[in-house]
Amino acid sequence: MYHQYFGLTEAPFSIAVNPRYLFMSPRHRDALAHLLYGVGAGGGFILLTGEVGTGKTTINRCLLEQLPQDTDIAIILNPALDARELLASACDELGIAYDSTNPSLKSLTDELHRYLLANHQRGRKTVLLIDEAQHLDFEVLEQIRLLTNLETNSEKLLQIILIGQPELATLLSRPELRQLNQRITARYNLEPLNLDETAAYIRHRLQVAGMSPDREIFPRRVVRGIYRATRGIPRLINVLCDRMLLGAYGRNKSRVDKSMLRQAVQEVLGTDVDKAPRWRPWGVAAALVLLAGAGGLIWLRGDGGEVPVSVAAPAPAPAVAPIVAEGAPDAEAAPSPAPVAPPAAEPAPPGTEGLLAPGEGGATLWTLVTNTPPPANTCPAVLRDGVQCVQGEASTWDDVAVLDRPVLLDMVTAERFAAETLLLGIDDREAWVLGSNGPTRVALAELAPHWTGFYSYLWRPPAGFDKPLARGAQGPVVAQVAQRFAELDGMEQPLADELFNEHLEERVRLFQRQHTLQPDGVVGQRTLLKLNEALGLELSAEAARRQLSTSGEG
Repeated sequence: MYHQYFGLTEAPFSIAVNPRYLFMSPRHRDALAHLLYGVGAGGGFILLTGEVGTGKTTINRCLLEQLPQDTDIAIILNPALDARELLASACDELGIAYDSTNPSLKSLTDELHRYLLANHQRGRKTVLLIDEAQHLDFEVLEQIRLLTNLETNSEKLLQIILIGQPELATLLSRPELRQLNQRITARYNLEPLNLDETAAYIRHRLQVAGMSPDREIFPRRVVRGIYRATRGIPRLINVLCDRMLLGAYGRNKSRVDKSMLRQAVQEVLGTDVDKAPRWRPWGVAAALVLLAGAGGLIWLRGDGGEVPVSVAAPAPAPAVAPIVAEGAPDAEAAPSPAPVAPPAAEPAPPGTEGLLAPGEGGATLWTLVTNTPPPANTCPAVLRDGVQCVQGEASTWDDVAVLDRPVLLDMVTAERFAAETLLLGIDDREAWVLGSNGPTRVALAELAPHWTGFYSYLWRPPAGFDKPLARGAQGPVVAQVAQRFAELDGMEQPLADELFNEHLEERVRLFQRQHTLQPDGVVGQRTLLKLNEALGLELSAEAARRQLSTSGEG
C-alpha cells in the first residue's frame, strides 16, 4: 500500500525477521564478538541479555551463520519445560535416539553423554542454545549446569548459550545459582540503539526497500522524537515508523513530520511524545519523582552507549561498544549561541564557571590532540588527520570520569542557550574544567543542572577499526594493533601480522589486567584508549590540565 506511494519495493518496517534487513549496530557487533569468543573458548556458559525488541534474535542468526562448520547445535525456543522435557528436546534437536515411552533424567543424560563423547572423537563441537532463558525454573537451571560436567580430561564437551531478558542476569545472581554463574565464560547485555544508530537503522531499512540514498523521508528532528519515544528499541522503531509512513500516505505528504509522530506515538504507545520523560536506568517512575522534587530542573539526557549523539533521549546503562564516527547535531536543532562567560576580572555568577560559547571548548579540545587547525565542525563524522570524534551520553558523572580524558560536555545555560564545558577530570565532588583563566575547579553540583548528559571526545583509532577485534580476526587493522603493542613492549617484531592469534590475545589479556579492564582478550575501544595513552598517543585528563596550564589556554 503506502510503500508504492513512496517509491519503495516493499514495506520497510515489518516486525518480521528478514535477513535482507539485517542491521548490525556497533553494539550488536560487540555482542556477537563476545558470543563468538565464548564459543571459541570452549565449555561453560555464554550469557546474552537484552530488553524485548533490542535485537537478540538478530544476534542469534548471525551467531548461527558464523559458527564453525564442525559445530552441531541444539536450539531450544520454548524454555517452559521441566528438566526431563528439556533434555529430551535437546536430544531431539541433535538427533539422539532414546526411549521415548518413559525416559528418565539418567537415561537422557547417559544418551547425551555418549553422543557428546562420539562427537568429540569426530572432532566436532556441540552447542546448546536456549532462548527466553529467563523463564527457566531453578531445577532446570541446575540440571543444565550439571550438563557442563560432561567432559574429557582436557575440555568440556558441551557449550551452553543462554539468551534472555535482563532479569535472567538477576536470576543467575541468586546465591543458590552461584555455581552456574561462576561458569559463565562470556556475557553481554545488549543495549538499545543510540540516537545516531536509530537514524542509521531507519535509513538502512528504507534503502533496502528501495529508497535512493539522497532522499529524506524522516527529517532529523523527527528521528529524535522517534528515539525518545522508543528508547532506541528496534521493534518499537519499526512499529512507529510504519504507522508514520501510513499517516504521511494518508495526508499525501512526501515526508513525515512531528504532527504525524505525535499521532503515531499516541496510537502505538499510548503516550504523548512531547510530555514523555526521558527514560533512565532506574525507571521512569523514579525519574519523575526526582525531577518533580527538583522543582522543574531541565530533563537530563543519557544513553550509555559509547557512540550516541545529540538530543534528549533515553538512557540505558553504559556498555562498551565498538566505535563508529558520529556527526554533530544538525543545524536546525542547534539553539541560539550562548553569551560568552563573564570576564576573568569579575567573579563568575554561581553555576556559570566553565560554561563556554559553542565551539570554544571544541576548538581547544582539538588542539590537545593535533597541531592542525580545528575544523569548522569540531566533531566531524569522518577521520581527520587520524583523529576521530566519539559522541556519547551518560546518566552519571561516573560514566564520564572512567574515560579519564578531556571530554566536551553539552550544556544548557539557565537562560536555555546552548553552551559547552571542557571537562578536564573529576576529583571527588569537584570537576576540573576549562575556565576563563585556564583549568579551574568547579563543584559538580554547580555543573549538574546545566549538563544535558551528552559528551564528546577525540581519539586516534587504528585505521579501519570499526568493531572489537578478537582471536581469529584478520586484516591490516590487526597488524596495526599488534604493532602498537610491539612499540609498547620495545619489541622489533610484533606478536601477530594480519591474523589475531593466541599470542596477541594473551598479550591483550595481560594489558587489560594491568589497567583494570575486563581481561577478555578482545580489543575494543576502552582497551585501545588505554593503549594509546600508554604510547603517548592520547592525553589523560591530568596531562591535558598540565598542557593547558603551561600554554596559558583560557
